[in-house]
Amino acid sequence: MSHRTQVVVVGGGYAGVMAANRLTTRDDVAVTLVNSRPTFVERIRLHQRAAGTHDAVVDYRSVLADRVRLEVATVERIDAPARRLTLADGATLGYDYLVYAVGSSSAAPTVPGAADHAFALGSLEEADRLAPELAAAGPTSRVTVVGAGPTGIEVASELAEQGRAVTLVCGDVLGPYLHPKGRAAVAAQLARLGVTVLEGPGATVTAVTADAVQLLDGRDVPSDVTIWTAGFTVPDLAARSGLSTDAVGRLRTDETLTSVDDDRIVAAGDAGAPSDLPFRMSCQAAGQLGGAAADTVLARLAGTEPAPVAVGFLGQCLSLGRGAGLFQFAGRDDVPVPVFLGGRLGARPGAWLKELVCKSTVMGLTWEARRPGIVRYPRAFAGPRRREALRRQEAEARDVAAVR
Repeated sequence: MSHRTQVVVVGGGYAGVMAANRLTTRDDVAVTLVNSRPTFVERIRLHQRAAGTHDAVVDYRSVLADRVRLEVATVERIDAPARRLTLADGATLGYDYLVYAVGSSSAAPTVPGAADHAFALGSLEEADRLAPELAAAGPTSRVTVVGAGPTGIEVASELAEQGRAVTLVCGDVLGPYLHPKGRAAVAAQLARLGVTVLEGPGATVTAVTADAVQLLDGRDVPSDVTIWTAGFTVPDLAARSGLSTDAVGRLRTDETLTSVDDDRIVAAGDAGAPSDLPFRMSCQAAGQLGGAAADTVLARLAGTEPAPVAVGFLGQCLSLGRGAGLFQFAGRDDVPVPVFLGGRLGARPGAWLKELVCKSTVMGLTWEARRPGIVRYPRAFAGPRRREALRRQEAEARDVAAVR
């Protein structure tokens, strides 16, 4: 019986599932996906799960190739020299190649009282803790959302549309990724929904209590339920396992997504830091990075040189309640441009586009499961020249720092 290369993918999010499916292009590869949950989570719908407008989960069998074995378990440690994983139940799992796709999670808040009195929204479990609190508080409850990135904007819109009195505390600026024109359109829709938006340096949270959020400028914002969406981090599995990580904890890799410590470990998604220049945490990047990680492993198995990663961005899509949305277009290098779909006239098309993005993301995983290798992003959509320039700038900065 011929030897089959054992490839284990740790993490079953957008990047991990894409990588696992792509790896089945070779018949001599056995693929195991290790994930702590038995169902695939549509992370970009977690605000809907909290609000009760979507369950945000999909059966793994509908998005995983038949040849991918699903192992529901939690990985405690990676023993890179032995090429072995230790699971939470004490069992071990060997591998020839490892795809590290553990994703990201809510950053633990350091503001006094936030850990005790605020609810995060970065995982299925966190959404499920928040949902009953919202239900118990009632449909007219006062909700304060801290953090005005995509998650904060979307959950604020979703809950305001249901009749709650929502305050969105930005800390600085609403939608920092957005172009000023797109930001103005989002602000207008939030105003139509009745969301109170607090921006500027004074709108920085200094403390959270059971019934209020305290701001730097001295204001107390009454709050029956406080939702914390300010910041994301990554699991510390790589650091616990003695692998090289960046300051946030992402696995440090080269431009082929290969660990700087071990060429049998390849990163995919939010938890990787290629050349110490990680891509924006997003499902848009995750799918591409998952495919690229699998391509790196497949190239090594074929005895060829893996290609450097090339990720292209189209922009950022936001739901603004069930009836409105906005798509902020960007250049190939993820820099927003003064073009967006949304606003008063484009609100419903924007909502339709956001829903299409959510559905097509899962659909892309399904296509890849059925025909591995079919989901490809033309390299023309990526920004390799910009990537190379950033690498040179980073290298020059390190050289200057070394001299000093």
